[in-house]
Amino acid sequence: MPDIVALGEPMIEFNEEPDGRYRQGFGGDTSNAAIAAARLGAGVRYVTLVGQDRFGDLLLELWRREGVDTAYVGRHATASTGAYVVNHTPAGHAFTYLRAGSAASLMTPADVPTTLFVAAKFLHVSAISEAISASACQAVAHAIALAKPAGCRISYDTNLRLRLWSLEVARAAIGATVARADIVKTSIEDARALSDLPTAGAVADHYLAAGPRLVVVTMGADGALLATPERRETLPAIKIAAVDATGAGDAFAGALLARLAAGDDPFTAGRFANAAAALATTGYGAVAPLPTEGAVLALLANQRA
Repeated sequence: MPDIVALGEPMIEFNEEPDGRYRQGFGGDTSNAAIAAARLGAGVRYVTLVGQDRFGDLLLELWRREGVDTAYVGRHATASTGAYVVNHTPAGHAFTYLRAGSAASLMTPADVPTTLFVAAKFLHVSAISEAISASACQAVAHAIALAKPAGCRISYDTNLRLRLWSLEVARAAIGATVARADIVKTSIEDARALSDLPTAGAVADHYLAAGPRLVVVTMGADGALLATPERRETLPAIKIAAVDATGAGDAFAGALLARLAAGDDPFTAGRFANAAAALATTGYGAVAPLPTEGAVLALLANQRA
């Protein structure tokens, strides 16, 4: 049985390379996190809808190749699988989305069966999973309602996409889900927009007061803050030859859950996840550069040397 169940919107990625050509890859924040965790040895199940199209075929082939359980991936009869384009600019990476009316956005609570969480340790969802449609938001809420009584801890990424909903609506929805979560991962940029709080420490205090037992605030070049009600630790950013940060936060989330599922304490798991996220920036695309356990352990050993 899987350790981790992830639910959300998978996408096909077209990532611009330095020569101007586009490499086809894969994306979608919860799918990226699921693959990151599976590549690190966790048992993972993914829940979504894809189209009956070539993009849907490619995603199913990817998950099966990576060892992600696809028993609860449905195929919509008429809607297409979403896609996006990544361009690299002096200001960073820019995204163009082709997701309106995607199969994943048509998920409903009926796509989340009551048997889904038997023996699972974590459910991982994100604000993007909620923002893509009202019915998908209901599916997330239904999944949480099923998971918690089954003893499954809720992992939530606040990934804020204001192209999908207004800040006012996002604040209300994200705040409600944070209050039901056990683990919250956010970025300092998201947190400032959502809470108007200036520092990572204040953000951690704010989210811990809402009920989660572990809060992660990623801060880019300033590293990441891990906080529990009893302790907090700032992890410095790891200097590495980064070329593309697409999906680095998802790599962090997946690696964190993989190590928590394996029995690590939150801070040991966080240090491992910090290294995994660094390695995820060393290649193009959200999925291709996700590291193996051996690569992460080697980087951590090098940092200690």
